[in-house]
Amino acid sequence: MIDNNAPFKNDIVGSFLRPDYLKQARGNFAEGKISREELKAIEDKAITELIQKQKKTGLPVITDGEFRRGSWHLDFMWAFDGVVHEKTKSGIPFHGEPALIDDTFLTGKVLVGSHPFVEHFKFVKQFEDGKTVARQTIPAPAQFLFQMIIPDNLEGTKAIYPDEEELIHDIAEGYKKVIRDLYSAGCRNIQFDDCTWGVYVDPNACFIFGTDQEGLQENIEKLIRINNLAIEDKPEDLVINTHICRGNFHSTWACQGGYQQVAEKLFGNEKVNAFYLEFDDERSGDFEPLRFVSKDKKVVLGLVTTKSPELEEKEHIIKRIHEASKYTPLERLCLSPQCGFASTEEGNKLTEEEQWAKLRLVKEIAEEVWK
Repeated sequence: MIDNNAPFKNDIVGSFLRPDYLKQARGNFAEGKISREELKAIEDKAITELIQKQKKTGLPVITDGEFRRGSWHLDFMWAFDGVVHEKTKSGIPFHGEPALIDDTFLTGKVLVGSHPFVEHFKFVKQFEDGKTVARQTIPAPAQFLFQMIIPDNLEGTKAIYPDEEELIHDIAEGYKKVIRDLYSAGCRNIQFDDCTWGVYVDPNACFIFGTDQEGLQENIEKLIRINNLAIEDKPEDLVINTHICRGNFHSTWACQGGYQQVAEKLFGNEKVNAFYLEFDDERSGDFEPLRFVSKDKKVVLGLVTTKSPELEEKEHIIKRIHEASKYTPLERLCLSPQCGFASTEEGNKLTEEEQWAKLRLVKEIAEEVWK
């Protein structure tokens, strides 16, 4: 029986490339050509096949690959009362192309009833077999708050929440309910996905938010606080970890910069079990900020990129793991890809076989490094 002491030495971030027949079905549903029931049956089939492949690859974690979502974060937010979305006119600027995901904003108070992700988790839970743990990935509370206070949304949000503390409270309470419901459904492993830190470490962060360093630090503390509020009374046997990214859309990225700007406060004060950290290229900086990770937390090194089909050299990855161990002991380190393979349904620019080859490499390296 596997111990749910996630993260695991051989780990994943969560999303996988969608098969073509699933993309076609989602397109047909959007055009009104098939019913929601027909779409669900196709999603169920695709997820079942994916989980079989995850097990065959030797992963200790199973997910639904985020196959029922268009994007890694927005679908979660859309299930809350008070949150609406519309087709974007400009999208989010990424390196080389814009991410044309829906504009998402508030039209009322934030409240959640029965969140659909709970039912999504139940489907995955049935496939646990003693060798695998079912994981639910959701955007971090900080990501939810961030979405509502970005410059384009700030005026509209303030009209609904003149007191930002009320917004923070409502988001945290909504998350507490979703977490309770997931726990009741048997979930013992939740992953917060959080791109906010990727923005705050970017050299242009002050410009992006129209503030100075002092204002930036205040926001950093606010985002840590909302994450901690959401999990402050979680059950002891529920593992919650945070994955940090700098943008992952169609093999492109949005931000760059090492973790120095946020490391001391984030790695020391956010009350999660582990951090999944992007380290696949020079945009992520060096390992020195890992010295701020508190001794009760683990670090998952995202050293294998999902943005490129090129398979990494095993010895190079092993060398980098040992470089990181100068700042966080080897026994508290793990290995994974730097992000998911398809944070949005478009997916990154590699094939499914190239995706699985990278995961087989992660497993092979983990077995060699940690025996």
